Amino acid sequence: MTGNHRNTSITRRRALAVSGGTVAAGGLALAGYQSAFADTSTDTSTDTNTDTDGDTDATASASSTSACMTLMSSVTEGPYYLDGALVRKDITEGKAGVPLTLRLAVVDATDGCTPVKGAAVEIWHCDAWGYYSGYTTANPGGSAPAESEEGDFANDQTYLRGYQIANANGVVKFETIFPGWYTPRTCHIHVKVHTGGEKEDGTYEGGKVNYTGQLFFDDDIAEEIFTLDPYSRHTGSYTVLADDMVYDGGGASSGLLTLKAVHKKDPSKGYKGFLTLAIDPDAENTGAGSGGGGTPPSDAPTGTPPGDAPSDSASPSASASS
Repeated sequence: MTGNHRNTSITRRRALAVSGGTVAAGGLALAGYQSAFADTSTDTSTDTNTDTDGDTDATASASSTSACMTLMSSVTEGPYYLDGALVRKDITEGKAGVPLTLRLAVVDATDGCTPVKGAAVEIWHCDAWGYYSGYTTANPGGSAPAESEEGDFANDQTYLRGYQIANANGVVKFETIFPGWYTPRTCHIHVKVHTGGEKEDGTYEGGKVNYTGQLFFDDDIAEEIFTLDPYSRHTGSYTVLADDMVYDGGGASSGLLTLKAVHKKDPSKGYKGFLTLAIDPDAENTGAGSGGGGTPPSDAPTGTPPGDAPSDSASPSASASS
């Protein structure tokens, strides 16, 4: 698979786009990480909890005896957000790339980091060549094939976007692929945490956005993955964390994921990513209009996803590339 656009480049303003505030205005915390993500390297342990999709999972609890860390403020949602993402665990729709399993725990920073049951976690990110669904004509920079050359059957308006609803431990799990990159950003995943709404017609409606942020990846791991196919077909100047316009160098409290290789000697087999999202359920921060990220194409789609958009039951798993 491959994906790249014609050279219709977009300008993305260099801005940190932090919305102000410090602690519980919807940030990220590492506190509770180990207890929230008690996992084994082989996934063969006896599971004690159930994911929202019915799977048992080794995630023990989103709470912790550790105190919450000081939290970062929300950041920009960027130019590639779309309403109406589907509630589903597997968001790949067959997009090729290195498999990535994300386990995120949502906790209430104002109440001793207790789990936020029923929180809706929404993520979206680009494919291996830097293309977002809904914006497949937006040039990712550098040199890459057109997105239409990827040869997959993904829906161009819905791939690599989705919601999951947190279980009793505040935990959600996504199956996706390692994102690619686009100029001038480092490798990242966008995330929003919603509360107060409900699942309706396959998506999540109502409530409010408590947190808008981005998840980041260690440079060494990202750069190793970008040497693999199909990522290697997108060439150009990759932006490292230290030079990124959004990442502020704060580690886990700034969205840096903890990553575990499925097979240490073969990165193409995939990674597991972990992070605790500590929010204030009374706060609201959509990340819209906060600067940074550039302007999407004028013909970008809006509204709900098409009726034929793939659901979990129809969505193929990510394929490992080597």
